[in-house]
Amino acid sequence: MKDFSQLLLYIPGIIIFLVGSGQVRSWIRLLKKDASTPASVVSCVHIHKKDKKDREVYNYYNVMAEFTDPHTKHKVRQSFKSPTEFAQGQTVRIFWGSGGEQAQITEKENEAVIHPLVMMFGGALLILLALFENQGKEVPAMLCLTAVLIGGGASLLANYIILKRKNLQTISAEIVELYTRQISKETKILRGSKYTYYPVVKYELDGKENIRRCNINSSGSNTFKVGDTMNLYLDPATGAVLEKKASLTALLFGAALLIAGVLAGVSILSVL
Repeated sequence: MKDFSQLLLYIPGIIIFLVGSGQVRSWIRLLKKDASTPASVVSCVHIHKKDKKDREVYNYYNVMAEFTDPHTKHKVRQSFKSPTEFAQGQTVRIFWGSGGEQAQITEKENEAVIHPLVMMFGGALLILLALFENQGKEVPAMLCLTAVLIGGGASLLANYIILKRKNLQTISAEIVELYTRQISKETKILRGSKYTYYPVVKYELDGKENIRRCNINSSGSNTFKVGDTMNLYLDPATGAVLEKKASLTALLFGAALLIAGVLAGVSILSVL
């Protein structure tokens, strides 16, 4: 039992490391010249087929997107297979992979509260923390914990400051539809199927009507209602429309993590 409990200590760090490393790969791709370009969704058709035994053969969305190819500078339309449904007119991004990989379509980049590099290294530190804890090495474990707390707190504070300096402008958006994604099915053990709800909003920018499915979501079906309004935020420097502004909660939580990290660092002196 002790060996099993020791193995469980590694799980949070492994999950965070894998999520962070995936985000780092996307972040690096965005830094490469001509590696991506914005596109507008022209149409989105659900392709779903089952065999005679009701087994799913395929289930995806055929997305037609229009964009200017950064290599040829020509406007083109191209269809993509995607597991995600997009609203007509929604802004997405086309990625070109390295080594001859096919172009892929994805939503606008998520607004990460914690930088992907910080998340990846934080996950690695949590794995080391579990290792040192299992080995009974108290000081190295405390050093890892201190680094995780200070890194997470500093990242949250930096994110708050960056968003605050952008002087974001509020845009009023109307919820015109709810996108429902099933995340689990009812089984003999779990009662009821589980769903996640995303608001699809309509807003005006520079005299043009825009539609986007937000990344903000909820497991409650009544959290977002068609006809209600919600705020988006325009970055005047880049023209990007964000879903989140500088949050006082993030500021306070970041400060609390930073202070806890400093106290944890100071406490190491008592065991040396």
